Amino acid sequence: MTEMPVTALIADDEPLLRERLAAHLARLWPGLQVVAQARNGREALEAFDQHGPQVAFLDVHMPGLNGIEAARGMAGRTEIVFVTAYEQYAVQAFEQGALDYLVKPFDEARLAQTVERLRRRIDGGPQARPASDAGLLAQLAERLGLQTPAKSHLQWIKASVGPALRLIPVADVAYLRSDEKYTLVAWDGGEALIRKSIRELADELDPEVFVQIHRSAIVNLRHVSQVVRGANETADVHLRGRREVLPVSRSYLHLFRQM
Repeated sequence: MTEMPVTALIADDEPLLRERLAAHLARLWPGLQVVAQARNGREALEAFDQHGPQVAFLDVHMPGLNGIEAARGMAGRTEIVFVTAYEQYAVQAFEQGALDYLVKPFDEARLAQTVERLRRRIDGGPQARPASDAGLLAQLAERLGLQTPAKSHLQWIKASVGPALRLIPVADVAYLRSDEKYTLVAWDGGEALIRKSIRELADELDPEVFVQIHRSAIVNLRHVSQVVRGANETADVHLRGRREVLPVSRSYLHLFRQM
């Protein structure tokens, strides 16, 4: 009987580093299959939801959602290896053994140690996988200066409503939900479709107010009336004055645990 390959995700904003890591892994671990590559933490979470890889190699510093934040959405469900250029912090942070790290520029000998460690942990079964420490991740993010920098956020959304062009105040938007081509903007005055992706909007909206709860949905926290938890780490978001109920993807549940 042929064994199923171990699956992995690589997230790094530098394409050459992603390809280099994938090439090294192909030589050192022929039974590993890289099922997805991502340019930032948001893409990493989307790929994680889609593929459910057993291993995630995450660059610490990435634009938008960084590697530490992405790791919080994967904690306890995959083996996480951080890739970082900050050895002085990484060594301190990961000596406790729950997570591993690679310091850029890494060599194949160091990666071989990581591969051996991962193989032993995976061979031990699910019971051998520790959940990553949320406090450790938060501390590391602070030490590495990975707090979200102040910037100007989107204030208006332009949308065609019939023959008119509407300027929708972002504060009035309750949620945004996308399909393959369009994004639905639902606000106090109605609904409209725009040709802008959830990914683009997530980078432009204030993350203190608008949070992504699914790969295709963003919600305005000021319009949320309650979050109802379900079985098997599921949850639904209920909005004030609206009948829609929006499901929360498992990778984004950690956002509500911290509230």
